[in-house]
Amino acid sequence: MSRPDPHAMPRRLRILVWHVHGNYLYSLTHAPHDFYVPQSDDGRPGYGALGRKIPWGANVHPVPASQVRDLALDAVIYQSGHNLADAPALLSAAQRRLPCAYIEHNPAAPLAAETVHPFRHERGLLVHVTPYNAVMWDCGGMPQRVIEHGLPDPGLLYRGELARGIVVVNHLMRRGRRVGADLYADAAAQVPLDLIGMGSEEAGGLGEVPNMKVAACMARYRFFFSPVRYASLGLSLVEAMLCGVPVVGFAATELPCVITSGRDGYVDTRPRRLHDVMRQLLEEPALAREWGLAGRSTALRRFSLDRFVSDWNRALAMLTETS
Repeated sequence: MSRPDPHAMPRRLRILVWHVHGNYLYSLTHAPHDFYVPQSDDGRPGYGALGRKIPWGANVHPVPASQVRDLALDAVIYQSGHNLADAPALLSAAQRRLPCAYIEHNPAAPLAAETVHPFRHERGLLVHVTPYNAVMWDCGGMPQRVIEHGLPDPGLLYRGELARGIVVVNHLMRRGRRVGADLYADAAAQVPLDLIGMGSEEAGGLGEVPNMKVAACMARYRFFFSPVRYASLGLSLVEAMLCGVPVVGFAATELPCVITSGRDGYVDTRPRRLHDVMRQLLEEPALAREWGLAGRSTALRRFSLDRFVSDWNRALAMLTETS
């Protein structure tokens, strides 16, 4: 007997979604549906051109924002407060009543555990990308579920020939202590680190690396360092694990439930201890490879693209009552 297709849905859906997080959207659009992405040249967040940095599939359809209200849709996926604010002008009244999901990519801010989430909809589902995020928001009784990240497997790329650590954070200086700008600076004064990401030049980094080249870039480094204090679990960290790059990180948000210290990486809230572990990995490449292989196994089990697509299909089936 043939095994059931984990990606199967009773019908193919037509879904409106904004271009908010490119790498996340790329994974989401591996689901077997048609995704319509509003476009505008006025610089508004979420309406930028899809571009060629990511190999979008044929099921991803850019559409002028002015034509969105004419689309025949089955569901809407919001990803930011800007999306919610734009909905009355962008969508028809019938489209605004459609089943919808709101993907919350971050934990509650500015007040952890005390901030009420703005999403409210009679046919809505609030989707969190980590269990930690879910418990930090006051969701006001909205139905919610966790769908953890999923990424394509880049293959076992780890080489680790650069006796340095790699840090991947966008706009580190602008976002400051929340993403560990000070912890990064302290660590960089103790061990050799390179920083990549948007705006990383402001902190002496190497600049932005194209989306599809980040994995190969990270695979050259001995370890991945996450200085993040309070943000979501970064896709780049998951990608590093999939590449077999060992992760050393500040033990905050979801990370302590992903990495087991001494087995597939190392997490701690004591910066000096993290610096010591980084030095150890620089001096012991065999240990770095061992932890990286274990981390890759963890990531393949927890963050596979198949699991991610299956989770989203179940959520969409529930929303659209096609299960």
